[in-house]
This record gives sequence, C-alpha cells and structure tokens, in this order.
Amino acid sequence: MTKFLNKKISFYFLITLLIFTLDRISKIYIINIADTYGEVDIYLNQFINIILVWNTGIGFGLLSFEKQFIYNLITLIIVLVNFVILYLGVKSSNFKGLIFFVILGGSLGNLFDRLYYSAVPDFIDLNYNDFHWFIFNVADIFISFGILCLIFVELFYNKKEKINE
Repeated sequence: MTKFLNKKISFYFLITLLIFTLDRISKIYIINIADTYGEVDIYLNQFINIILVWNTGIGFGLLSFEKQFIYNLITLIIVLVNFVILYLGVKSSNFKGLIFFVILGGSLGNLFDRLYYSAVPDFIDLNYNDFHWFIFNVADIFISFGILCLIFVELFYNKKEKINE
C-alpha cells in the first residue's frame, strides 16, 4: 500500500512540476521579449494576441489592489489554499487527485510570480469582434481546466456513483 501511495504521489509531483515548468518557460520567454523590445504586442491571428500585462490581483486580474497589505493578505490566502489543494489531492481518488495536482501546478506557477515579481505576468489575449476576454497565462489555463474537470466529476461522475448504489 505504501509503495502504491509513493508511486501515486511521485506521479502527481511530476505532473505538478511539469505544469509549473511549462508555465515558467512561457513566462520567461515573454518577459525576455519584453526586456529585448520594450514591450510585447504580437498579433498571432484575429482571435489570439500576445500582450504582456502585469497582474497584481488573482485569476484574470480580479481583486487588484495598490495597497501592499491587501496584496500580501491575498498572497497568504493563496498559500493556504495551495496547502488545502495539496491535502485534497493526496486524500482523493486517482483521477480527482490528479485534477487537484493539475490545479496546484498552475497555482504554484502564479504564486511563484507573486513572490518573485510582486505581480503575475499575463500575456494570452483571446478576442472576437473587439471583445477581449481577460488576459491570462499558461498557469491560468491549467487552473481553469482543473476546476472545470472537478465540476464535471462532481456533477456527472459522483452522480453516476450514487445512482449505482
């Protein structure tokens, strides 16, 4: 049992590390472009642009504040939420645990930026007919994907288990 648990935790750790690394590489690449050219404003196609903005809030720029106390308080809350996600990931079933660690990988990527840069670099701009969605980054993709998977599991998988009981 312990050997299985160690393999499971090792696999989850590798997934978290992979997501964190993909996020870091993408952000470092964009920040290097900004350092070289002074800004990042890349038109990819009519739906996607790469534009660097620094987010001092939480996901998608929400709760951005100028006051350092509030920023630090939000950062502390994010750290505590990461511990809860870690706990839930270890205690959950295989698929649900994996989802928690996907969320954790993205969250750790953004937490690193909050601590290192005092802001999170966001750069993916989705738009359609002059409607722009919030600018986000690779970590936000994994966090959002993980949350959607958790919702799906709770709505459909757990419901199916209860019906079969």
